[in-house]
Amino acid sequence: MNMEDLIQNRYDFVFLFDVKDGNPNGDPDMDNQPRIDFETQEGLVTDVCIKRKVRNYIQLMVEAGELDGSKYDIFIRQGNILNNLINEGKEKSNEDEKKGIEYMCNRYFDIRTFGAVMSTGDSDKDDDKEDDTEANGKKKSGKKKSGKKKSGKKGLGIVRGPVQFGFARSVDPIYSRTHSLTRCCITKEGDADKDSTFGNKSTVSYGLYRMHGYISAFDGAKYHFTEDDLQLLWEALLNAFEHDHAAARGEMNARKLIIFKHESKLGNARASDLFDLVKVHKKEEVEFPRSFSDYEVTVAEDKIPINVHLEELI
Repeated sequence: MNMEDLIQNRYDFVFLFDVKDGNPNGDPDMDNQPRIDFETQEGLVTDVCIKRKVRNYIQLMVEAGELDGSKYDIFIRQGNILNNLINEGKEKSNEDEKKGIEYMCNRYFDIRTFGAVMSTGDSDKDDDKEDDTEANGKKKSGKKKSGKKKSGKKGLGIVRGPVQFGFARSVDPIYSRTHSLTRCCITKEGDADKDSTFGNKSTVSYGLYRMHGYISAFDGAKYHFTEDDLQLLWEALLNAFEHDHAAARGEMNARKLIIFKHESKLGNARASDLFDLVKVHKKEEVEFPRSFSDYEVTVAEDKIPINVHLEELI
């Protein structure tokens, strides 16, 4: 990999997306109702939720044959056994942690982008411990679990990725409503005397969400995050909801991606000052917003430092 392929600039960005008649991010601790700030009633969407959309889009591109799976595989996805993948990285690098991290970053898009914790479990020897599980009141001993012998050194450490997302927060308070639903069939024979069963789902009538993101050129160089990776990240955000439709999520759309590109790796302005230049206001005549057109988005371009460049992808 050539050094010129790596990102050479710091980036800060604002991502706006909305939801209509759906649940953008359910809270499992609250019966899967939309996440909210209980003090302000503003809606929340976690950074993990949006990262999942990005990962899914990249994985779809790999499955469609548009990306090379040996360079754009996804580490955190359903069905993966992380310890096995980490051990594979260790074996490929002859137990050298630095080379192991390099191998994992070169193979997995989400590791070199978002980072990863690659020290899972108590020890890599876990797979080789004697099976002392009690069965029928007797302890079995002397029988080892199958698997290759490991060094005993724990994982490959932690990678702090160059791309970091904050929580998305709705511009205005949201109001969640739970809808009762009926199904014209039953789930078990014991309910044979019933004509239907009941369920429910929670939705937000409308919410416009704002997320802030940060990209470090220094961490990008450390973990091999390239200009091509950067363009894929932008593409994934723009298409984050295009292949993620579900009845529970209603209508979700990316609305604005406003990027501040610094000439310097260190940055030429504070991220918070740049974010303050992006204003999102509900139009005066609108009491209850129900679409993106009910809002105005402005950027104070005259206040942007000359060595910071603005790009709006939507």
